[in-house]
Amino acid sequence: MPEKETLERAEKDKGEGKAPSTQAGEFVREEIEHVREGKHGARSTKQAIAIGLSKARRAGVQLPPPKTGSKRTRKQAARDVAQGRKKGAKKSATRSRATLQALKREGHSAASKESLSRQAKSAAKRRSAAARSRSAKKAAGTRKK
Repeated sequence: MPEKETLERAEKDKGEGKAPSTQAGEFVREEIEHVREGKHGARSTKQAIAIGLSKARRAGVQLPPPKTGSKRTRKQAARDVAQGRKKGAKKSATRSRATLQALKREGHSAASKESLSRQAKSAAKRRSAAARSRSAKKAAGTRKK
């Protein structure tokens, strides 16, 4: 279950009319923090991000399943979206415990500055120069004067 502050921050983003990916970013941020503070580990930075996105979908953020990726990933993301639509469904305690125990056995280097930097660079490389330039200009427009 996401922390109360994370849900509030995501709700605030939604209220400000920010994109679902920005709202989901709050959950990813929380997940990275969990790995950093030793709550649990992650096999890779990608896994930590995936867990955060899954939590966001389950919390009701209107984040659609990815168009690319494995069939299993797309299917799971679709299940998470459906879970986010229906409220009040109780989580299986056994499953939650098993997931946490598995993550506790993983390392913590997935949330290091180096790993996050490497992940960001490889993600940026997959985008075109025009797309990167566009988003940089858009970000510059939101900068505090």
